[in-house]
Amino acid sequence: MKEKLSDEEVALKVVYAALETVIDPEVGINIVDLGLVYDVAASAERVTVSMTLTSPACPMGSLLADESREAIQAKVPPSVAVEVKLVWEPPWSPEKMSDKAKKQLGWA
Repeated sequence: MKEKLSDEEVALKVVYAALETVIDPEVGINIVDLGLVYDVAASAERVTVSMTLTSPACPMGSLLADESREAIQAKVPPSVAVEVKLVWEPPWSPEKMSDKAKKQLGWA
């Protein structure tokens, strides 16, 4: 018998699935596998995502944040507020990438 997921677990799965559709245009890999998503909090009223960029000077920052917000908003009820915050601590490093992303880049 399958274990029943809590509402929060279901919400987190939905949010992460939405974020996996957001592709970093510079490397062609989704932001989750790149390790750019640091934290996701989800409730019935609000979704908050803390994410970073490969560099604070990345020109794609506002684009990726907007695309992330839109991808999540498309998967949750309209009444749910979605906030995407860009954070810089801890700094991103290639070690944060998934094995899948490292293989795609030929690093594994």
